[in-house]
Amino acid sequence: MQLKVHAAKQLLSVIPACFVLIALAPAQAQPARIPAHVYAAGSLVAPLTQAIRVAGFGATDIADPTFGPSGGLRERIERGEAADLYLSANMEHPRRLAAQRPKTLVIPFARNNLCLISRDAVGLTQANAIDKMLDPNMRLATSTPGIDPGGDYAFAVFKRAEKVRAGAEAALSRKALRLIGGPTAMAPIDGHTPPASIFLADQADILLSYCSGDEQILSEVPGLEVSRLPPEIDVVATYGLALLTDNPAAARLALFLLSDKGQDILARNGLARIVPGEQ
Repeated sequence: MQLKVHAAKQLLSVIPACFVLIALAPAQAQPARIPAHVYAAGSLVAPLTQAIRVAGFGATDIADPTFGPSGGLRERIERGEAADLYLSANMEHPRRLAAQRPKTLVIPFARNNLCLISRDAVGLTQANAIDKMLDPNMRLATSTPGIDPGGDYAFAVFKRAEKVRAGAEAALSRKALRLIGGPTAMAPIDGHTPPASIFLADQADILLSYCSGDEQILSEVPGLEVSRLPPEIDVVATYGLALLTDNPAAARLALFLLSDKGQDILARNGLARIVPGEQ
């Protein structure tokens, strides 16, 4: 709870007094609202959409969010695109933006894990996960490192696999098909998510992706199964938000995501809550 209280104080401290005066002024004296522009990781589509609705935001408060690979979104913001709140699947990209903007706040707000999604015929289990990923007959897909944090986490899994099986990191890095985010990503099939599209187009046998999206991909593609990674190669993804401006709606949305209600929504969508005191 201490983290949420501290985060709330941080966020409130960046809202200038002028916004408080505007809120207290008669309705007829208030200027037109400027909708907050939110840039968010693609893995947050469902929970963020729900959070905006449950929190009671309207189109005049929050513009339609822009979703995509966190690294690509960061680059767009660096090139000058207007964003008030940035929600990344890692902490590194928000911190890079904050390094250029001294008043920017960076706060962890959720966690995730990676799972292995495969066709039933592969017979993949937590126990044989390393063997199946290394099998030269198995096409292994990941996100693109650098552009999509999912790819960075996948390659962190490969690095851990090296400690279990000599030569695993090089072999897995070499065979990984970077099919989500980046220049070699395949275009999603209309009406389907990028992970589901990979299997619908028969581009991979195994996909290393966020566990939070497992229910969605299973609903889109029949004949798939999901397996957790062995503990010795598992990694934890920490999601971070960056409040880039003093837009009050952006600050309120950030606070909502850190609140009990916001954390409940994230948890219902497969993400893990932030434990107070952790970074």
